[in-house]
Amino acid sequence: MEKILYVTDLDGTLLNKQDSISPFSIQTINNLVGQGMLFTYATARSLVSASKVTKGLSTNIPIIAYNGAFIFQPSTGEILSKEDFTEEERNRVQEVLTQYRISPLVYSFIDGIEKVSWIPQYENDGIRRYLSMRQGDKRFRAVTDIETLYEGDMFYFTCIGEKDELQPIYDIFSKDSRYHCTMQQELYRPEYWCEIMPALATKANAIRKLKNIWGCTKVISFGDAINDIPMFEISDECYAVENAVDDLKAVATWIIESNEDDGVAKWLARSVIL
Repeated sequence: MEKILYVTDLDGTLLNKQDSISPFSIQTINNLVGQGMLFTYATARSLVSASKVTKGLSTNIPIIAYNGAFIFQPSTGEILSKEDFTEEERNRVQEVLTQYRISPLVYSFIDGIEKVSWIPQYENDGIRRYLSMRQGDKRFRAVTDIETLYEGDMFYFTCIGEKDELQPIYDIFSKDSRYHCTMQQELYRPEYWCEIMPALATKANAIRKLKNIWGCTKVISFGDAINDIPMFEISDECYAVENAVDDLKAVATWIIESNEDDGVAKWLARSVIL
């Protein structure tokens, strides 16, 4: 029997509009994982953020976080795989963001501990919302100056703001082969997120790695947004939820029920044979 890796996006796909997974979806997926289904989710979220919104879902599955920069084992927090910037690449990001007066959220390891640094003086509504939704997060590190902001082993940068102010940043890094840069509007919100990461930090690359780790011969994926297209392109079958953007639906194998209607879990319940 062929070994299949099932992988889903989180926000807008497995998660509903309340940023949670329904009891039906949790029970369905956990039962299938318990029977041997090889399942993971791939998200732009961190392990900390993803763990909160996936509470109740099995932690015995490796997960793809930070848009593919990391593969974690959530039960232990062990890093199974990671992608890094070079020092030159980190310096280039700092130079460009400073030039365009963009104050980002900087994700880094400082003395081996993961931190998210920002300068409160330059907060906007989008950053304040991000912080308010993650109150008590021990990674948060408010700083007062640019030098401190860019300390540590930086691996991910998030810029939140108006599309017009972020467009030049996206134009620079999306055309530079040393980086993987995405920009899209926040789900259900007016602000945009521009995220800068190492070139190999993609969901597609992380899925390939996990496919090899597990010795799978086939990938079946689920998504909702345009940044899921590369993941769909390396999948043998790919399913867009009903609420997905039209560009993703155009390249999908089929359209399934929406995230509000447990589309992913219902498809798995109907289709997975173990």
